[in-house]
Amino acid sequence: MRESILSVLARGELIICDGAMGTMLDSLGLPVGTLPELWNLENPDAVKSVHSAYAQAGAQIVTTNTCGGHRLRLKDVGLANEARRINRIAAELAREAVGDDVWVAGSVASTGHLLEPLGDLTIAAAEELYAEQVQGLAEGGADIILAETHFDIEESCAVVRMTKEHSDLPVFCTFSFNPKGRTIMGLRPAIAAQRALDAGASVVGANCGDGPEAIIAGLEGMQGVIDLPLMAQANAGIPRAGEHAAAVWDVTPEKMADYAEQFVKIGAQIVGGCCGTNPDFIAAIAHRLKG
Repeated sequence: MRESILSVLARGELIICDGAMGTMLDSLGLPVGTLPELWNLENPDAVKSVHSAYAQAGAQIVTTNTCGGHRLRLKDVGLANEARRINRIAAELAREAVGDDVWVAGSVASTGHLLEPLGDLTIAAAEELYAEQVQGLAEGGADIILAETHFDIEESCAVVRMTKEHSDLPVFCTFSFNPKGRTIMGLRPAIAAQRALDAGASVVGANCGDGPEAIIAGLEGMQGVIDLPLMAQANAGIPRAGEHAAAVWDVTPEKMADYAEQFVKIGAQIVGGCCGTNPDFIAAIAHRLKG
């Protein structure tokens, strides 16, 4: 049986997380415009191969292919009522791919919709979406619920509440910042961290956003504010259009390893990658941080 990740973090150990899922599925032939979560049903072997590649690169946590696995997004492909099942299958695929030696984090990202009064999504509706995801991920064997790529603290706290209500899993909350340490809603890292802690999060941190410098800004804003482990998953810089409109990222695996060292110096205990990264990035981070 896997040791509780919270026990490992409490000992002060460093944990390596995986990198991007979408980037990898694109490289395996995911058609442009196709919802990545569809491949949990239509091409499960490809999804499992991504998890396996990250584990072989040194990742101790792999993240489910459920970033957009809520019914609002699945509605676009006629699968709104399948949200819970798709999340369960995604967690099962991750577990099948990595076995019992690697933790599985169930990805629950922002809905992409604004909450009232700025938008039309109510807190109650957001909680209903997140409850379905959490239930499916827990049923599929996830060890952690990862509320990632959030920019609205109310949405992130809704994930925490639904996790506490529908499972006994720990919740990690990461937010997307710009290099000035703000989300697109103007949320500051210190406030995000404190509110997430008050809601019941076990880990807070930064992911995605405007590249590694944004992760540094987020971590620095959280450092010393709360007594929780920090998590860092940076994009491989800022993409630009390359040949045939393919995205070209400006941070190499070696440079990301340099940034990973900075993240750890600030206080990060969990380090991985986000958009644009792949197993080469995770291998470079693991080698640099763990030798």
